[in-house]
Amino acid sequence: MEEEKVVSELKKACINCGAELRYKPGTSEINCEYCGHHEAIQVDENGFQELELKPYLDEMGSQSHSEEIMMLHCKNCGANQHVEENYKSLHCVYCTMPLIIEDAYKENWILPGAVLPFQFDQRKSHQIFSKWVKNLWFAPNNLKKAALDPQNTKGLYLPYWTFDAQLYADYRGERGDYYYVNVPYTTTVNGKTVRRTRQERRTKWSPASGAISGFVDDTLIKASQQRKNPIPKKLSNWNLDDLEPFDTSFLAGFVTEKYTIPLKDGHLSSTKEAEKIATTWACRDIGGDTQRVHKIDMKLEEETFKHILLPVYISAYRYNGKKYNFFINGQTGNISGNRPYSFWKIFFLIIFILIVVGTIVWLSEAA
Repeated sequence: MEEEKVVSELKKACINCGAELRYKPGTSEINCEYCGHHEAIQVDENGFQELELKPYLDEMGSQSHSEEIMMLHCKNCGANQHVEENYKSLHCVYCTMPLIIEDAYKENWILPGAVLPFQFDQRKSHQIFSKWVKNLWFAPNNLKKAALDPQNTKGLYLPYWTFDAQLYADYRGERGDYYYVNVPYTTTVNGKTVRRTRQERRTKWSPASGAISGFVDDTLIKASQQRKNPIPKKLSNWNLDDLEPFDTSFLAGFVTEKYTIPLKDGHLSSTKEAEKIATTWACRDIGGDTQRVHKIDMKLEEETFKHILLPVYISAYRYNGKKYNFFINGQTGNISGNRPYSFWKIFFLIIFILIVVGTIVWLSEAA
């Protein structure tokens, strides 16, 4: 399995003072926090470029939309990260340990075709995290002090593949139509056995076959596999209507993870998703109350893909010597993470419940 790869923060210098320009979340600008200089991001008016899939798969990665990047290996957690040549220091986005610049090596990657920009800044993400910590049940009392350090929170762009295709399929199956019959049964009423009837549903099955077709748009496939601290699936409720044509300015001040799931593997996953879509379309075409699909012969044509980047804030905090992670969707603000529990809070709650139950039992017996 390939190791995790992360592209580090892209740095751009201010033309006035030389300080770092950063993308301002929720806007189309990069700005300087020191002198206030800002520059508009020139978005490509032609929109996204969908790349033809077959040439990439045949050549195992065409170089026409690729570039060479420098990678660094984190000896603490195993992640690999990219650095620009002018970097003097960098810390791992997953475990915050320092990286050694001298260990850099070169690698190629397919350039992103689109990016979903961050919609709020690090300060806002930390407010979301603080509220989450305060609302945790059975959390240790001193967790707040241990966890609420904003320095380790990073904005991370996650890599995904998206696939488009024209789908054609022939299917065979069955159509089920419900009908109801009266069924007699016996029951006991006031100590007597009585005979009654009730309605039960039955299904009448009839053979069905046909052909379906349609356009499958933006099948989203995760392009990285985190062996440690995986991004929770519940955060993946992205609205891809907000995608912008890729521009490196959107990455300024953020970290970007490199895909570790190759294009060919992503394509296999998207084909499985297309089969699920075809089955859904077949069921819709069959009609009736319920359906069975026995066989689908599917064909995909005019397949295209793009490499896109989606935003998430990631952080790690330590409590009693153990590391915990949390993640915030950089578009929606949804949060998910792992957390410690207070043994004593849970213990005393159980004792309290036992006392209450015991008191109720004693009072009922005394009465």
